[in-house]
Amino acid sequence: MHTPHGAALIRNFVRKIANLAGDWTMRAFKEEAIEKIRGQVGKGRVICGLSGGVDSAVAAVLIHEAIGEQLTCVFVDHGLLRLGEAQEVVSLFRDSYNIPLVHVEAERLFLDALAGVSDPELKRKAIGKLFIDVFEAEAKKVGGAEFLAQGTLYPDVIESVSFTGRAVGDYQVASQCRRAARAHEHDAGGALRELFKDEVRALGRELGLPQKFVGRHPFPGPGLAIRCPGDITREKLDILRQADAVYIEEIRRAGLYDDIWQAFAVLLPVRTVGVMGDHRPTISSWGCAR
Repeated sequence: MHTPHGAALIRNFVRKIANLAGDWTMRAFKEEAIEKIRGQVGKGRVICGLSGGVDSAVAAVLIHEAIGEQLTCVFVDHGLLRLGEAQEVVSLFRDSYNIPLVHVEAERLFLDALAGVSDPELKRKAIGKLFIDVFEAEAKKVGGAEFLAQGTLYPDVIESVSFTGRAVGDYQVASQCRRAARAHEHDAGGALRELFKDEVRALGRELGLPQKFVGRHPFPGPGLAIRCPGDITREKLDILRQADAVYIEEIRRAGLYDDIWQAFAVLLPVRTVGVMGDHRPTISSWGCAR
């Protein structure tokens, strides 16, 4: 996209020089991935860590289509998700797909761990560590799982680890989850590790996931904690959730949501004044980013 006639250059190389047919389809990819998962898992059990995002959801539905009740999903609800998102995840997996799901409501634990923490890096580390602790406790309750499924994409591999290299950064969370679950790594038979985000969305549609879900904008692992600079409180999170919901709904109403890669609201730690009747009340400010 950043090279003049870039698409034409690639097309010429792929079709005329490499002589590739261009007959690859997502449906064929799905069928191959399902067979690969069945061959790898056999009669074993799989634990899938759900984050509420597109990647882990697609991985879970793909694996469930391959091995059914051998899969158990663990959804750690840290209370830092968007408005109504936790309920949507639970409804989608339990009601629409009938996938075995453990819903861990851990908001209080996470808010207590974040109390008084304002540095964004410390927030991220606190959330990551507690997530591992909660996941480990739930994985022990499930017991007997031989594989861990996760929504790792090819960009994650590029940024964090080579196919033969050592894991660094956030990718280490996956290794910690694996140890917590006492399970081998099983990224949907390695399928999602080869895909980019747009391809994961296409796979989600092929699997029957609703467009509103697979088309959602990217959302950070630490959630609203990093969209709320400064100290985190339940009140601030509730304000941010409402503001974000209104902002995104207006973008949808304007028919722009699918044309924008990412849009979100941020609750800034700024105090200002405004006129309300005969008074000047102090209010918090929130901003938007695109």
